[in-house]
Amino acid sequence: MAKGGMLPELSLWLSSGRYIDFKGRGIFVRESKPSRKETILLIHGFPTSSWDFLPIWQLLEKKYRLITFDMLGFGFSAKPQKHTYSICEQADIAELVLYATNTRKYHLLAHDYGVSVAQELLARQGALKKPALSVCFLNGGLYPEFHKPLLIQKLMLGPLGPLLARLSTKGKLRSSFAAIFGERKASEREVDIFWELICYNKGRLVIPKLLRYMTERRLYRERWVNAMEQTKIPVQLINGPLDPISGRHLAEAFALRNPKARVDSLEGVGHYPQVEAPERVAALYLDFLRQI
Repeated sequence: MAKGGMLPELSLWLSSGRYIDFKGRGIFVRESKPSRKETILLIHGFPTSSWDFLPIWQLLEKKYRLITFDMLGFGFSAKPQKHTYSICEQADIAELVLYATNTRKYHLLAHDYGVSVAQELLARQGALKKPALSVCFLNGGLYPEFHKPLLIQKLMLGPLGPLLARLSTKGKLRSSFAAIFGERKASEREVDIFWELICYNKGRLVIPKLLRYMTERRLYRERWVNAMEQTKIPVQLINGPLDPISGRHLAEAFALRNPKARVDSLEGVGHYPQVEAPERVAALYLDFLRQI
């Protein structure tokens, strides 16, 4: 264990980042060394954090400047309990991160919850002072009608949510991850890290509030789906087909509705492609960027 009881991997990740202020709340930001390389903004998913991108970080930063952050309610960022979390606010934070890191041109790489944030940024493209150059989606609910959340997520979104959040355990998280990973399961150490990130700063208590994103996906479906299907920038989907939430079934629907997009399927992979198969994800993504 590192100083203060934190796992050493997380202590190192935390010490290599910094905080920026968003309406009086701290947002954790991590970036690679300043350079003249083009930038990739990496947006993580639910219920974890920017640490999810560590497995592909070194593979991508050889050719690109990387920026990532923990969204409000996640990881090392503030987790206010009396707060109404929203995808649109998370997109506001993403814009702030771009401004705070002096980023002008960038590519988007988003996973899970983060794909909705990326879709909202696409919907703002015309008004953004800093529009994206391209977008790559990893597994996530790009179409709410094809998104199949776990039972525990559905329950936590309901009136029992606060109680279930308090009763959640690392063992239950391990079981949930076993169900959504592909052939390569999350290691015990990874589960330890994911759990610590969720629990940091009483994070378990805000999980039901964060799950509001599933309702927002239905509410803003036309705005987000239209922005994705009509965007002029290059689009890629890297999909783990064994994911029961947003795997093969979603990729097939996406391919039909986005004929100009590049779709790459990673056989044997589930919901966390960047964790399960980082080398394959990095190779496919870098090839996509080379062709732009």
